[in-house]
Amino acid sequence: MSTQTTAIRFPCGGCAGPMVFDTESQNLKCQYCGAEQTIDNVMEQPKEHPFNVEDEDLAELHDWGTEQQAIHCESCGGETLIPAGQTTTVCVFCGSPKVLPQDNVSSIRPESVIPFQISRDKALSSFAAWKRKRWFLPSEFKKRNVDSQLNSIYIPYWTYDTDTYSVYSAEVGIYHYRTVTRTRVVNGKTETYQDTERYTVWHSTQGDYDRAFDDILIPASGHYDTELLEKLGDFNLSELHAYKPEYLSGYISERYSVNREQGWEEAQEYADNRLESEIKEEIGGDEIRNLNIRTSYNDITYKHLLLPVWNANYTYKSRPYYYMVNGQTGTVSGHVPRSATKITLFTLLCIGIVGAIVLLFMNMNQQ
Repeated sequence: MSTQTTAIRFPCGGCAGPMVFDTESQNLKCQYCGAEQTIDNVMEQPKEHPFNVEDEDLAELHDWGTEQQAIHCESCGGETLIPAGQTTTVCVFCGSPKVLPQDNVSSIRPESVIPFQISRDKALSSFAAWKRKRWFLPSEFKKRNVDSQLNSIYIPYWTYDTDTYSVYSAEVGIYHYRTVTRTRVVNGKTETYQDTERYTVWHSTQGDYDRAFDDILIPASGHYDTELLEKLGDFNLSELHAYKPEYLSGYISERYSVNREQGWEEAQEYADNRLESEIKEEIGGDEIRNLNIRTSYNDITYKHLLLPVWNANYTYKSRPYYYMVNGQTGTVSGHVPRSATKITLFTLLCIGIVGAIVLLFMNMNQQ
């Protein structure tokens, strides 16, 4: 659980203590008496919202079920959303104590959420197992337990659906082969020989291509390393639950810094790349040049998701490092220190192996 003081949004019916979401039981659990309360997690079909919806129609999408307040970190710029009345003393991203409440928390609420299934202890165990498998780590670091500042946080994502229609034109090259006569000098004498020559025959092509995209997943966090998020992203979206504020009880959610328009730009770039790859496959041939694709995007819809992540920072020899653990699957991505000695020895070994192979071939050619 995060380092924060929990406001009592869901009081226990027995002792009136605060109930928070428990990863083991997937229920609300009282922090004092241990009583549990079931969350009605019957999955409703997530609602897709038209992308071009007018601003006044968005008002109903800002109801998170409980009043929220935004917290801004002066050190790293990260912003999180926590329930009104709840306090936090450090930034969940960088650990800085320079956190200040913000006034404006007008953020679109999520349509659905994957609740945390990995506890803090399991997240630490996952990282310990992960780092033992890394190459080139300092031996001392590899063996010891890392003192991590670990925080649970829901990271925001957008998903986009769209129907596309593309028209394309291109030149397609087909390889052909012919036998040609060539000359060469062998032992001072000129001789002729037959060789196979490849040449390309080009022709024009054009066509159209229909493609529907469902749930293009785009991180709405501008705070994390994109590569680390991609490595972490084996979320099983079939386990999405309809958003309920109970799932966030005792946890922090990040305020999205990539808005829905920026998210759509990334989604469109993803779709364009997929379309180009698939259209090239449909065209076929051995080479393609002057490919021109014009695509129209129709019926664009979006939704906002929250996905669970354990975010950690630690220090090794006065240098900061970061890692994340997928709160659903336990997958780890992160940065770790490297041993210059191990890297140097490995490089010298590779150079030695390559040198031995080169000498072997030279000896064989001289025989």
